[in-house]
Amino acid sequence: MKEQEETHSQNVEVLKEQQERALQELKEAQQKELENTQKNLKETEASLTEKVLELSEQNETLTEKLRTEEERRTRILNDKSLKDSHTLYLEQELESLKVVLEIKNNQLHQKDKKLMDLDKLVESHSKLEECMKKVQQENEDFRARMDRHAALSKQLSSEQAILQQTLQKESKVNKRLSMENEELLWKLHNGDLLSSPRRLSPTSPFGSPHNSAAFTPLSPR
Repeated sequence: MKEQEETHSQNVEVLKEQQERALQELKEAQQKELENTQKNLKETEASLTEKVLELSEQNETLTEKLRTEEERRTRILNDKSLKDSHTLYLEQELESLKVVLEIKNNQLHQKDKKLMDLDKLVESHSKLEECMKKVQQENEDFRARMDRHAALSKQLSSEQAILQQTLQKESKVNKRLSMENEELLWKLHNGDLLSSPRRLSPTSPFGSPHNSAAFTPLSPR
């Protein structure tokens, strides 16, 4: 039982060390991944913000240029002395500006979408961090239960050892009493106890006056 108890305690300690090692490795890996992700997120957010500002400035510039060209076109159209070829050129230039402005607007929309995705990713990492804290708490609870289980197992092993010792002592006493009882029965059967009244052993169950009074000799058949 002592060897089993020591083996059990060693197994519990090994399991606790393995679990603590695995938890520490998981925490370090998750922390490192979280730090790298946060760093990449910050860099990406800064880059996207800079590009959005740049596109916004370009958008404002193109909008102003388009407005200027529209005003110029209006003036040119009102000027009947201007040639039709020049008017056509201005219309084509205006259409080109509209196309470029639309492209820039689309790019700005894509950058805004990336920023929204970035915010969602940050939220997802926050949830992952909360989940990691929950797993750590569950691990602490499990480790506490293992400690209680080890203490209870040790207590039960000690109680079992005591009970086994008591049982062995009682078994020896019962065996001795059984042998003495058989010896008395044999003497009674052969008439030795009646013909030779020797002093009974103090350890015999029939050695005390109380037990002698309780004993009834067998009647002859």
